[in-house]
Amino acid sequence: MVFSSQLFFFYFLPLVLLVYYASPQRLRHLGLTVFSYVFYGWANPWFVLLMLATTLIDYACGLWMAGGFRRGQVPLLPPGGGRSMGQKIALALTVVSHLALLGFFKYFNFAIENYNSLIQALGLSAWQWDTALRVTLPLGISFYTFQSMSYTIDVYRGDARAIRSFIDFACFVSMFPQLVAGPIIRFSEVADQLRFRSHTTEKFARGIAMFSVGMAKKILLANPCGKVADTVFAATPASTMDSWYGLVAYSFQIYFDFSAYSDMAIGLGLMMGFMFAKNFDSPYQSASITEFWRRWHISLSTWLRDYLYVPLGGNRRGTARTYANLAIVMLLGGLWHGAAWTFVIWGAIHGGMLVLERLRGKTSYYEKLPRAARVALTFVLVSFAWVFFRSSDLPSALAFMGSLFGMGGTHSGSSLLGGLLYSPYYLGCFALAASVVWGAPQSWDWTRRLTWRRAVVCTGLLWTSLAVMVTQAYNPFIYFIF
Repeated sequence: MVFSSQLFFFYFLPLVLLVYYASPQRLRHLGLTVFSYVFYGWANPWFVLLMLATTLIDYACGLWMAGGFRRGQVPLLPPGGGRSMGQKIALALTVVSHLALLGFFKYFNFAIENYNSLIQALGLSAWQWDTALRVTLPLGISFYTFQSMSYTIDVYRGDARAIRSFIDFACFVSMFPQLVAGPIIRFSEVADQLRFRSHTTEKFARGIAMFSVGMAKKILLANPCGKVADTVFAATPASTMDSWYGLVAYSFQIYFDFSAYSDMAIGLGLMMGFMFAKNFDSPYQSASITEFWRRWHISLSTWLRDYLYVPLGGNRRGTARTYANLAIVMLLGGLWHGAAWTFVIWGAIHGGMLVLERLRGKTSYYEKLPRAARVALTFVLVSFAWVFFRSSDLPSALAFMGSLFGMGGTHSGSSLLGGLLYSPYYLGCFALAASVVWGAPQSWDWTRRLTWRRAVVCTGLLWTSLAVMVTQAYNPFIYFIF
């Protein structure tokens, strides 16, 4: 089930809000958890059992670490203090179980394919592992495993108090607004809100505004840009102009697709009293790669920083170790996005660029250019990296890179692309997307103060999006596959 669907908007969401506000306060988390499990299990009910199992493990390990099985208030562990062997075992159990599940469901097929390729290259075909098993990737497993792991790590570090109510914890893990595509919500950010939060007209109105803006970004911008990108990438090798058009369209698509989901998730949370942090901050207005990662998918970049980069030593163990840690984090960040060498290369490109900028004190090598030129050059570099993110395999990525510079010829049907790509509708959407990327305020900030004019704009965006949505056949969500 996706947010930009008739099923969700006209049936699921009204029912959730009706039951939520009609229920006594003590039952709201139970109702929200049940609806979240229905939302998650809509595509494949068996995956609900997997999420329930991880929830039970983390809940039990959190109480075990904090000594919370005894009656009374669960104690907060002292920050930075020594931990017993039992507490270390509890932390290891939850981390290993999550990584094992993520590794099996996300990387089993990838590992088998690469193992067989290596064995065949060595001339040891008899050692190939021929298996009929093909593992299906559960929706959102990358997101909810990271989110759930943050709970036990925060409890172990003394940054959060273990929660005694299993329903409240299950609600945190399964909350449907951000369950399958983020943002990654840390337990320490919502622990107090799970105990008490306000439900106000202002919050609800801002939630509707955020959802409306997100729906418009998804339906009116991401989808048409995605259609252009898919057409060009499928026609590779295309002409140089068509290739650049398709690449920029994909850069717009992935930004509007993912930021739209984050906007809608934050808006839905506000409707139920939750305040989630900003996840995007106009990343294509960045003047360096370092700045880009402060603005893009903020919940993931800060998660990787706090739970991977810092434990590896961060910048505390010398210059060489700092560069190595940056490279490792970005490589793993790339692999987190997908089980393919193209994602590893994408992570390596960003890791390499971050290291180069760290050599200059976190500034780019084009720092002396005017800011507009630095923003444009950063966008081009990020877009180059998106080629590997978007391509199905390495040969396809290299072929597309060649087409950007007029190498590799053109597809036999490339001359027909003009009629598909350069229609007034797609050109208008492309121009509108560019104006929003570089000229519009960030939706999280824009909705903080709602005037009647902004309310009218949001209403118009929502109804226009709904009208277009019912006529669109092309409506993918990129980050559902991660």
